[in-house]
Amino acid sequence: MPPAPDAAISPIWAALAGRCPRCGQGKLFAGLLTVRPACPVCGLDLSAHDAGDGPAVAVILVLGAVIVGLAFWVEFTFSPPLWVHAVLWPVVTVPLAIAMMRPLKAALIVLQYRYRRTEMGP
Repeated sequence: MPPAPDAAISPIWAALAGRCPRCGQGKLFAGLLTVRPACPVCGLDLSAHDAGDGPAVAVILVLGAVIVGLAFWVEFTFSPPLWVHAVLWPVVTVPLAIAMMRPLKAALIVLQYRYRRTEMGP
């Protein structure tokens, strides 16, 4: 039997762990960033929840500012050749973007469930 909809699941924990916003047990993602159609534990329909472009925009703004700042620092401190920047920054940026995207997408889904539950159906 699934827990009550108002069970005290921490939104931060559910987002960081990638768990169902209702029961906190089922996995939210089927792949790297693909949201499951339903929770395998409590059966919560996750197809109505849509994070949209919010996580991508947050990653672009936050990570972009950090990477540009680091690139300036490396350039002015060490003055490496241009090829070093061309090799270094994609290797750093892509894994960090993926690592940031998953919890941010989960956080938006958890917050949608918590604050827009009536719009998402029963």
